Amino acid sequence: LRSEVTAFLAEGSATRARIENHVVEMANAKLHLPFAVTEYTDFYASKNRALNVGTMFRGPENALPPNWLSIPIGYNGRASSVVVSGTDVTRPNGQLKGPDDDLPRFGPSARFDLELELGAVVGTPSSGMVSVAEADEMIFGYVLLNDWSARDIQAWEYQPLGPFQAKATATSIGPWIVMRAALDPFRIATPERERPLLPYLTEPSPTLYDIDLSVGLTPEGGRETIISRTNYRTMYYSAPQQLCHHTTSGCPMRVGDLLGSGTISGTERDTCGSLLELSWGGKEPVTLDGGETRSFLEDNDTLTLYGAAKGDGYRVGFGECTGKLLPARPLPDWAI
Repeated sequence: LRSEVTAFLAEGSATRARIENHVVEMANAKLHLPFAVTEYTDFYASKNRALNVGTMFRGPENALPPNWLSIPIGYNGRASSVVVSGTDVTRPNGQLKGPDDDLPRFGPSARFDLELELGAVVGTPSSGMVSVAEADEMIFGYVLLNDWSARDIQAWEYQPLGPFQAKATATSIGPWIVMRAALDPFRIATPERERPLLPYLTEPSPTLYDIDLSVGLTPEGGRETIISRTNYRTMYYSAPQQLCHHTTSGCPMRVGDLLGSGTISGTERDTCGSLLELSWGGKEPVTLDGGETRSFLEDNDTLTLYGAAKGDGYRVGFGECTGKLLPARPLPDWAI
């Protein structure tokens, strides 16, 4: 079907002229969420990402948590704040406490960030534990996903239960689901294990994909700069492994459940999927093509995620996932 539609719309094709009056240009189309999101879980599956963040905050000797090489780490997020590409995102207010502050204060996040991810969409329900192979079959397809994150709010709130309001503002997803079958030619195995996985997490066949990804940042009135180029193949855990682990407690999975891969980062600085890593905690700002610099996102910046799997003479694209950051809402008198 994909190839037939592509042929219909190709420049110079005999069919294009016949269907011209029956199609709508993308610029004139209003896009909606491609599915009803029932639940949202986000993971932390890139070893490069975990090493980068761990090194920043705990030093290289203790970069990886003790459980990281054995278990797909995740947390339950908010399905209610998942929005479609093109939806503006408002800078959040929250509790903040700097390292030298005696007490927290309440105000706008100054370290608001993106996270480049892929989202797996569950298309088949479960009522008990499933294998990695069964989990693979349960996944209907994949979407681009930006897990917007307030790093300064997160730094104060995350102990001992993990992120809460820092991750609740918005999660943007692309308007197009790329079906699992369309990605079959791009399957690859997960990387070699430093520590053997427990048997239930072993993949019987390749469950990762070779998908090129990039992030574009456009300042207000400026031009877009591609600030990161990376690939999904670098992930340590795949979506089927994450979904399998999610069911081990007997947790029921429902049609429309969304699993975020976690930030996708490569081994080099310009292959990282967040400004936290690209600017190394804000200490080494990223220079944009227009000369501006960014440690974290500024008001009216627009972020766009791109993704495509590339074959011999063809590509399977994910479209775009974009969002503009609006200034924080004024605080009411009773909150100050």
